[in-house]
Amino acid sequence: MAPRIAIPIPHSDDRAYAERALPQYENAVAMAGGESVCIPLDQSSAEVMKLIESCDAVLLPGSKADVDPAKYHAPKNPLTAAADRRRDAVDELLLRDAYNFRKPVLGICYGLQTLNVYRAGTLVQHIDTQINHAAGRTVAIAHTVEIDEASKLAEIAGLFAIPVNSSHHQSADVIGDGLRVVARSPQDGIIEALEGTSPDHYVLAVQWHPERSVEDDEPSRAIFRALVEAARTRHGNSHR
Repeated sequence: MAPRIAIPIPHSDDRAYAERALPQYENAVAMAGGESVCIPLDQSSAEVMKLIESCDAVLLPGSKADVDPAKYHAPKNPLTAAADRRRDAVDELLLRDAYNFRKPVLGICYGLQTLNVYRAGTLVQHIDTQINHAAGRTVAIAHTVEIDEASKLAEIAGLFAIPVNSSHHQSADVIGDGLRVVARSPQDGIIEALEGTSPDHYVLAVQWHPERSVEDDEPSRAIFRALVEAARTRHGNSHR
């Protein structure tokens, strides 16, 4: 049986965006041998938890929203986008379940940010450097990132520096509990990836969009394979 990967709908208010974005994550999971389980944003917590309980891992996708700065006790920057409270609520349920039961986690772009805030970290609300971190989906390579040689991400990617297709205007600032920085943009130091510090819990989050390049890029495929393999291992261990 393929590992079941929970993926919340990317956005509750912009249906066109959600319908365009979600299939890319589902395709990437399928290519890696997993089964996507779409988690709706319009159901009760009890209904969502029933779906989550049957899943082996969590993938937190990107979003057009920004995390509410009140969650990390900061005043709102005028350039911070509106929060998506229904997406936030589902992400919190997914992360609580993942941390309680040691389910693997992969955060992508907004998923990195919501993970960091969930773990009591903070965010840079608007990046102001000369490096283009918000290149968007039409730009295949925005900039490069340098990866910590001792990280899981370096092992997964097989490289210590990779080109990425960043599309974000926020980033992690103060790092949350049980997380560490494993990749940065070398030109301006912006944090580009985090991973968990607990050896018994697979947690990885990247600020770029590997789901958009998975058809053409081996490091992108490897990120999803690693999630699915971690989910498969966890599933096997939990059914012994």
